[in-house]
Amino acid sequence: MNTGLRITTFAAALAATFGAAYGVGRGIDPVVADSPPKHGDEHSRPPAQEQAEGGGHGGHDTPPAGGLQVSEGGYTLDLDTPRVTAGKQAGLRFTVRDTGGRAVTAYQREHDKELHLIVASRDLVTYRHLHPTRAADGTWSTPVNLPRAGGYRVFADFTPAGKNAENLTLGADLAASGPYEARPLPPASTTARVDGYEVKLSGAPQPGRASELKLRVSRDGRPVTDLQPYLGAYGHLVALRSGDLAYLHVHPNGEPGDGTTRPGPDISFTATAPSSGAYRLFLDFKHDGKVHTAAFTVRAGGAAAGSGTPEGHADDGSGTPEGHAEDGHGH
Repeated sequence: MNTGLRITTFAAALAATFGAAYGVGRGIDPVVADSPPKHGDEHSRPPAQEQAEGGGHGGHDTPPAGGLQVSEGGYTLDLDTPRVTAGKQAGLRFTVRDTGGRAVTAYQREHDKELHLIVASRDLVTYRHLHPTRAADGTWSTPVNLPRAGGYRVFADFTPAGKNAENLTLGADLAASGPYEARPLPPASTTARVDGYEVKLSGAPQPGRASELKLRVSRDGRPVTDLQPYLGAYGHLVALRSGDLAYLHVHPNGEPGDGTTRPGPDISFTATAPSSGAYRLFLDFKHDGKVHTAAFTVRAGGAAAGSGTPEGHADDGSGTPEGHAEDGHGH
């Protein structure tokens, strides 16, 4: 067998092996054709990143990227659980460390929590918004059950205690082992259906400039006008950029009790996209004592789009991501 044939045969065998299972070692990020550069977040403030290839939006009006770095501003996300088994509940543990390697034990409370933890699959189908508990030694922990094998990204969104401390979003990779099947980004539309609710999206994020996103919640064809406060707001919106999973955490315009903000059916947000490209939006809202999540796929710089269903949704678009709860076990 000549050298060229041996190399071709080995490559084919290697491809078959990785297509059959996602191992327990470090995950390999997928290659995405429409992969934006590493810059973009409105909520956290990392250093400027390289601009997009082929004319991406950089410049002074572009918000910096969040969640792309494991260390930022003198703090590091130390993930003690880099691997779990798909389909089985596991304890996810991590620590935030300062420049001296000491565990951080003092945080500012934002939206009723010291730290918000997001876990999302690389294909942006599975999503968890978790609120872990912190031990006295600074170790954070929460149960998690990831339904499918593959690569995931863990985002820790927090503000350390201290005067003039800035909000940070640190990110680390997490692997779920088991039989692996690649899936495309969910398709785009302007409507998401979840748990019997219908959520319509109007507006679209624009690269480098602020724009309004309005989401209207209804059930059984009737507008929901009695949304309940959840973490100090009527809705929370997280956006993740397809490809590198740059993190954008946006909060709504107005808040409960301010005298002007109504409890639905509309929830309004102002957001700035870090670059053009595809994004996955996850809206958390609370009604009848339960938290629900509606998911949309949109393209920054284009017309509003949305929907596709997070992991755990029924084929007809109903349902909600698995594991949602208010007790820190995720939603």
